Amino acid sequence: MQGALGKMAIFAVAAAMLGACSQKEPSLMNFRSSGTGPDEFRILPTRPLEQPEDFRTLPAPTPGGTNLTDPDPIAAAAEALGGSGAAATSSPMRASERGVVAYASRYGVAQDIRETLAAEDLEWRRRHDGRVLERLFKTSVYFRAYRAMSLDSHAELERLRRLGVWTPSAPPPPG
Repeated sequence: MQGALGKMAIFAVAAAMLGACSQKEPSLMNFRSSGTGPDEFRILPTRPLEQPEDFRTLPAPTPGGTNLTDPDPIAAAAEALGGSGAAATSSPMRASERGVVAYASRYGVAQDIRETLAAEDLEWRRRHDGRVLERLFKTSVYFRAYRAMSLDSHAELERLRRLGVWTPSAPPPPG
C-alpha cells in the first residue's frame, strides 16, 4: 500500500511539473490579485455620456476601436495647458520630426515590423520562461529575462556627459 501511495505522489508531482512546462504563451510577469473584488487598474474613468444633436454625424462603430467617451490624456493635457486637444493628437508629421524619421528609415522600413517583433519577443519569452519550479509556483521572471535589454540610465548619463552631450533632464542619483 505504501509503495502505491509513493508512486501516486511521484506521479502527481511529475504531472504538475509537466503542466508547468506545457504553457503555450510564456507569462514572465506572474502577479495575481488575491481578492475577489474588482481590479482598480482596469476601471477607467470616462466622461459622461452625451446625446448628440444629430445622430448622423456619429462615426461608424469600429470593433476594438476608440469610443467618443474614451479618455484621451494627451488631448486633455493640451487643453488643460491652454492648447488645442485636436492639434495635440493630430497625426500629420510635424516639421521637427521629419529629420528623425528620415534618419531612422534611411535603410528602408519593414512593413511587417510589428509581426516580426511579436514573433521574436514570443521566442525570447519561450527561451527565458524561467525554471520548472518558477513556472510551477508562478514566480515573476520578467526582469531577469529582459536584463540584457535594460538600460542603466546613470551609466548612460555619465557617458553622454563625457561626450559633451547636453542633458537638460537627468535621472536623480541612485539613493
